[in-house]
Amino acid sequence: MKILFIFMDGIGLGSDDPEINPFVRAKMPFLDSQLGGSKLTASTAPYEGKQVSLLALDASLGVEGLPQSATGQAVLMTGINIPAALGYHYGPKPNPDVAKYLSNGNTLFSWLHAENKTTALLNAYPPGYFSGIESGKRLYSSIPLAVTNAGQSLFTKDDFIAGRALSADFTGHAWTTMLKIAGAPSRSAQEAGEKLAQIAREYDFSLFEYWASDYAGHKQDMGWAVQQLETFDGVLESLVKTWNLNEDLILISSDHGNMEDMSTRHHTDAKVPGLILGSKHKSFAKGLTDIAGIAPKFKENILGQYPD
Repeated sequence: MKILFIFMDGIGLGSDDPEINPFVRAKMPFLDSQLGGSKLTASTAPYEGKQVSLLALDASLGVEGLPQSATGQAVLMTGINIPAALGYHYGPKPNPDVAKYLSNGNTLFSWLHAENKTTALLNAYPPGYFSGIESGKRLYSSIPLAVTNAGQSLFTKDDFIAGRALSADFTGHAWTTMLKIAGAPSRSAQEAGEKLAQIAREYDFSLFEYWASDYAGHKQDMGWAVQQLETFDGVLESLVKTWNLNEDLILISSDHGNMEDMSTRHHTDAKVPGLILGSKHKSFAKGLTDIAGIAPKFKENILGQYPD
């Protein structure tokens, strides 16, 4: 089985109020159709269709305070309840306490590499990102740190131009309009979905990280949030039509709530979606209640075993 994990930073299952929740306001006909005509909100979960399950997953993990990116993403990469172990949520970038959990073979990428499974973080990073890391002015977030600690390189500008990776906005428009990267491809949402499926099929496990959703929530930018979601709906439709749902799975989930409630610029304690697409969605969904259960489910389905 091949699994594609689309990680959307800072999306929770919110209310049905279009005044504060862009998931209600946005026109997302494909996703709505997958959910029986309903929106991606708290009132829809749990939902089970022919090839889809939607779960409401706990991201707070029994720890007081609002969930944060560093610990939440580290949980997704390890299956360890790191906030409970530390006694606090932390973010946005890992501190030494969080970073230690992302080393020494603790991550999903390390587990799969040890079993000779192929993995990839499908995002391409521009030259300025690597310059910032090398200079010490920028820190890895939890997901790239998990990847690099497993001995895997991040994709570069050259990989993006060659079609081996995607930009963080799916379409690549930001690379041409904002970053001014010569030769960078720009795709429609539909083309981006096809490309995502094409690249992801090359690996046993692949992950795409979409962080702009969290940024829109912090900025309380409803218009941009709606635009993002409508683009994503086009990407998802094309991806699903290209993907082999009879054999393989797609999971869409998050580390904490944020964008679903535009009445605040802060994170929320909302449960996050566990949207599973594929004919084996029921077995993947069985017993999954929080984000700490996601990494073990990946391992079980790809390797046929849970982590120790």
